[in-house]
Amino acid sequence: MPTNKQEFNKRYGLPKDKSHTLDSISKLTKVPKKTLQTVYNRGSGAYETNPTSVRMKGTFKKNVKAPMSKKLSKEQWSGARVLSFVNKLIGNRKLNHDLDLV
Repeated sequence: MPTNKQEFNKRYGLPKDKSHTLDSISKLTKVPKKTLQTVYNRGSGAYETNPTSVRMKGTFKKNVKAPMSKKLSKEQWSGARVLSFVNKLIGNRKLNHDLDLV
């Protein structure tokens, strides 16, 4: 199963490991940057308030009892939430977070 970044990059014909800023995601998707910033900020909050949901680096397994140093960083977690939001929004898949922003 591809990561959110790989799915996003495939959708837009970009190299699979290309990283993005909120500005570049907004320009590609036409989703307002303000909305993407809100999703990112909520991801940062979720990282702080529910650390057990943060996935492991490399394996992306969730609910693993491991030190936070072995898990995604707050920035990686928040960025993945943004890409998940956009992928589901554009791919017409069920969105399970940030429904009020659609």
